Parts: sequence; structure tokens; C-alpha cells
Amino acid sequence: MAIASGVWSCLCNLRARTIGAISLALASLATLPATAQEVRTAILRVDYPALLPLSRMDLPVEDLGFAGAAVATSDNATTGGFLGQTYDTVTVAATPEDVRAAFDRLVGEGVRLFVILSREAELLALADAAPDDALILNARSGARDPRSAACRANLLHVAPSDAMRADALVQFLVWKKWTDLFLVHGSNPADAALADAYRAAADKFGARIVGEREFEDTGGSRVSDSGHVLIQRQLPVFMQDTPDHHVVLAADGTDYFAEYLPYNLWEPAPVAGSAGLVPVSWAPTHESWGATQMQTRFEKHAGRTMREEDYQAWLAVRVIGEAVTRTGSAEPGVIRDYVLGEEFELAAFKGQPVTFRPWNGQLRQPILLSNGRMTVSVSPQDGFLHQRSPLDTLGLDAPESDCTAFQ
Repeated sequence: MAIASGVWSCLCNLRARTIGAISLALASLATLPATAQEVRTAILRVDYPALLPLSRMDLPVEDLGFAGAAVATSDNATTGGFLGQTYDTVTVAATPEDVRAAFDRLVGEGVRLFVILSREAELLALADAAPDDALILNARSGARDPRSAACRANLLHVAPSDAMRADALVQFLVWKKWTDLFLVHGSNPADAALADAYRAAADKFGARIVGEREFEDTGGSRVSDSGHVLIQRQLPVFMQDTPDHHVVLAADGTDYFAEYLPYNLWEPAPVAGSAGLVPVSWAPTHESWGATQMQTRFEKHAGRTMREEDYQAWLAVRVIGEAVTRTGSAEPGVIRDYVLGEEFELAAFKGQPVTFRPWNGQLRQPILLSNGRMTVSVSPQDGFLHQRSPLDTLGLDAPESDCTAFQ
């Protein structure tokens, strides 16, 4: 009986998805183009030099981001088939040195919709190099400036910002009444930017940074046969003589020290931030709100679990598909205006529809708090209110952003 019930449940879910796609198609018939319409999107990923990962669980994959975009393209095609729309997704991996040439080549081939997985510098450079009729969706960088003083009118952000992640975590810690935080940050610019986000989050929600310490990046490999022996001796000494605190907050934007902090402190304390309890846009352990179905589809396609970059690329391509379905147009300007409007929303397997902030082009979305084996909580937390949406308690609110390109 249990097996039969499971099969029946799967059939019901499949039937519901099919009916939903047909209903959406019928509702969109008024915008059906007179001729077949091709929606062409380029996924451009910049691969940076990197040290070996700390764990075999984090080995690089060649289709990072691309696999998520492929699943989204298939999702878009389900509805697009009813509307005479076809979706073509081009994937390109480049280095920081040759990414501009790759971008220019795609522009020359007529591509005007781009999903970019890169750091801040390359992201802004490509946004500046884009033709006037192009639209770029950021699916990796969490930097503050592209969402504030350095925002671009042709640039939308699907990846959550560092501020959104920091706010999501600090909200949870404040809800737990763990408000005394000891901040350990790295010595690189990305570490400093992440530390700034955690300081701002603490001020915003009434937590206290009771002390700070910098972990210097001296270069070299992070992994060796005897690495755990050295860490077991060195880190407790590094963490001696700290003020009383509830949580050690790790700001490690370059991923070279935070994973060593748990269980290697001088005084017992939970670790959160870049290790321990981590704020993420997606996790392989996430199962609520239909996420299991999403995980299964992705694993069937890619033969591995879904990473954050995959989810963010999936989300970006789905944003495009939803806008094309609703407007009947693949023009970047039409898509941009629609997704920034009040009518746009998209199901994202995180409990509520996601929408864009019209003041800086950031996608509102819940943030998962994961310990690597399970989703511990999801922010925004209960009790953190906002006049528009609780999701706007995460990241730069309109008064906090210096973006003028969207006015």
C-alpha cells in the first residue's frame, strides 16, 4: 500500500504540473506571437585560478551553472511549446583575460540576453560593454556596489547579495538571542567586504560585535597530509583571550580558513557565516516546498547534486522564460520592464514567490541556513517586519542603496 500511495502521489504531482503548464499556456494565448519565436540566452561563466578545494566533496565540475541553466531551459520549453516559443541556451566558459572577447563574439552573433557567473570587476565591465538593447542577469557576484553606487540599468541580480546572506544569518542569531558575536575575517578584499556586511547586519538587527580578529592569508596550499595536525595546534592559540561571546562569526570570502574553525576554537562556541551554519541560496539538503522534485530532476540531468551556482543560473533562465511567456516578447527591454513591475513573480521552491526590487534590480528571495546536512532555518525570520515585504529585511533596502540607474 505504501508503494502504491507513493506512485499515486507522483502521478498526481505529474498531472498537476501538466495541468499547470496547460493553464499557463491558455492564459497567455492573448500574447501568442504570429510566428515562431526563438529565445536565445548565453550563459557566460568566468573561471578564476583557485587552490585545491578543502574536501573531495567540493571538487570542481565542468558544468557548474550550465547544468542549472539546461534544466531551466527545459522548464521554459514545456510552456513555450504551447506558445510557439523555442529556447536556445548557449554556454561559454572563459578566463578573466578572454571573457571580453567571448562576450563580444556572442554579441556579434546576435545574443542580447546574458546570464553572467563572474566576480564584480568582470560583471561591471561586461555590463558597460553591452549594447543598448542587451540585458544581463548576475548569477554569481554578491558584491554591494553593483546593487548600490555602481548599479547599471541593464544589470539585474539573481544571486543574493552578501548583505542578504549576512542579514539572514544575523536575524536567526538574534531570534535565538545569541547576540554577542566574535568576528574572524580574512585578509583579502573579498573577506573585508563580507566582514563589512556582517558588521552592518549586526547594527541593523541589534547584535553586537564584541571583538574581531584577522586571519592572515599567507598563500600556499590549504590541504596537506598533516594539515589537520597543524590546525589542531595553531587555531586554538589564534583564538585565545577573546571576549565572552555566543557565536564565532567567520567572514571568509575566499574560502581558505573558515572550515577549520569548528571544533578548533579555544573556548567552545558555535561557528556561523562562512562555515558551520552557512547562509545559502540553495543546498542539496533542501526538501521543502517542492524542492525534492527540483533536486531529483537536476540530479537526473547532471548526475550530481545541485550547487548554488546551478540554482542561480536556473533561476535567471526561468526569470527570462516567465517574462517571455507573460509578455509574448523576447526583447530585453520588454523583459526588463516586466520583471521590475508589480505583476512579475516566480515560484522558486523556497516557500514564496520571488520578485525584483525596482530600486536596484535585486531579486528578493528567502535565504536558507544550512549546516551541510540539513536546512536549519529559512530567513526572513518571524517577527522581522517590513512595510512592503519581509523579504526586504534582507539586503539593501531602498534608503540604503545609492543606486540611481533605476529611477
